[in-house]
Amino acid sequence: MDLKKLWKSVLAEVELSVSKATFQTQFSHTMLVSFVNGVATVGVTNPLIRSMIEGRYYSLIKSILDQRTKQNSSIVFVISPQKRVTPDEAGPLFSQQQNAPVVDRALVARALHIRPDATFENFAVSTTNQMAYAAATAVAKNPGSAYNPLFFYGGTGVGKTHLMHAVANEILLRQPGAKIVYCMGEEFLNEIVEAIQTKTSRQFKQKYRSAQLLLVDDVQFIAGKTTAQEEFFHTFNAVHREGGQIILNSDRSPAEIAKLEDRLRSRFEGGLTVDISPPDFELRAAIINIKSKAIGLSVPPDAAQLIAANITDTRAIEGFLKRLSSETSTRKTPITQEMVASLLSLKKQAGNGEAGGQKPARRVSLQEMLEVVASVFNTKPTALKGPKRDRPIARPRQVFMYLCRVELGLTLDDIGGALGGRDHTTIMHGVETITRELSTNMLLRDAVGGIKKRLWA
Repeated sequence: MDLKKLWKSVLAEVELSVSKATFQTQFSHTMLVSFVNGVATVGVTNPLIRSMIEGRYYSLIKSILDQRTKQNSSIVFVISPQKRVTPDEAGPLFSQQQNAPVVDRALVARALHIRPDATFENFAVSTTNQMAYAAATAVAKNPGSAYNPLFFYGGTGVGKTHLMHAVANEILLRQPGAKIVYCMGEEFLNEIVEAIQTKTSRQFKQKYRSAQLLLVDDVQFIAGKTTAQEEFFHTFNAVHREGGQIILNSDRSPAEIAKLEDRLRSRFEGGLTVDISPPDFELRAAIINIKSKAIGLSVPPDAAQLIAANITDTRAIEGFLKRLSSETSTRKTPITQEMVASLLSLKKQAGNGEAGGQKPARRVSLQEMLEVVASVFNTKPTALKGPKRDRPIARPRQVFMYLCRVELGLTLDDIGGALGGRDHTTIMHGVETITRELSTNMLLRDAVGGIKKRLWA
């Protein structure tokens, strides 16, 4: 593609749409640095010009560029200082050898809808995702050969998309011009429908089938859609045949995706399929450490462990850290275990189950909770209501208080009444004790987890 000729034609049409003064001051010293993967990198002379063009004329330039290239393009503006020229020189587009800027990987990644911060360096690894991490790094080092396709599956927030984007970022570091295409399964389906309606199927096929790295998130969405599966089958074959790398994500394994055509299922299973389990306590603590540092938050180890013990979903962890950041900024005080315990309590009192919004599937009665807790700790419900305070009775009683407060959202008075009329300070002490010890006591975490499974499995 002749970049100079392309940009000259774009500017010729821009000149018809803006005033002469605007064109001379904002557009006359721009240049098209590169056009890769549908991403146009445009060089401008200073930050002010970049801000003005990007803010006022992005849509205009994109529309003209799309018409000229027959692609759905994105535009990245970079600062590209250039020597002043006379009107007799080449015009608005100058030699690409003059101070050609180094294209920022993060800018290109964003234009491709890849998260620049999703890298291998800030991905926490433990036994639950070690295999997935190893496979992703192998693919990043040797795309198209190591495992092709690479298929990740697992629940929400286990790191599937992070690993997918980490591969893309690693490849962009070594090969900025790599043809990378990332989309959601639903987007792939919508683009097919739009291509059919607008008679742009050729451009659609060119976009996907020419990919050197094809990334599809939530690929299960194409199952049961005849046209989408047909097109994806041919896209998969075209990319694979040319040595391109394919990475797919789903919430279930290929064998479990209902209404998925057998020919696609066999291709999905033809590479490496990796199940990523939910993060364990240690991994959640590591994730908290990484994500808190990323947003400039200093979370003490005891507070991080408390969060990890109470929030199991990684996306909920991100949300809680943002809430914690806002709280410490408002109070102008450092983060403490007491602050974290308070915020966790506030979130759970709202009736949202685990902090982060995981609501129990059904309502559990006080009596049912009492019986299950007593059963797990091998005691009797009447003993928990009684006056004894020795540890074999006091510990399950405190667990009962904690679960009633945290999972059922009951008031201190309600819980006290269920335990023979104990006062609210006793209940509060019991809840705080279990909340604090969950961060360090593995046996206690297992016991509480077992109770939850029996009640809400």
